[in-house]
Amino acid sequence: MADLKFEITEKIGVLSENSKGWTKEINLVSWNEHEPKYDIREWSPDHSRMGKGVTLTADELASLKNMLAEIDLDSFE
Repeated sequence: MADLKFEITEKIGVLSENSKGWTKEINLVSWNEHEPKYDIREWSPDHSRMGKGVTLTADELASLKNMLAEIDLDSFE
């Protein structure tokens, strides 16, 4: 199996951190030297290892943003 190449081109933010120091982040990531996409996943403290995640194009992220804006978070309290 070929090695997976990645480069975090822009760190956007940390959503949470677990007790082992792994952080769930949203970043712009270039996978295998392709155009960067928005990426949400867990990363080890030194960013050498990662968990499963999801990548989104700018259009997909805009759709997600619109969907999230419609959610009534008060109903979850």
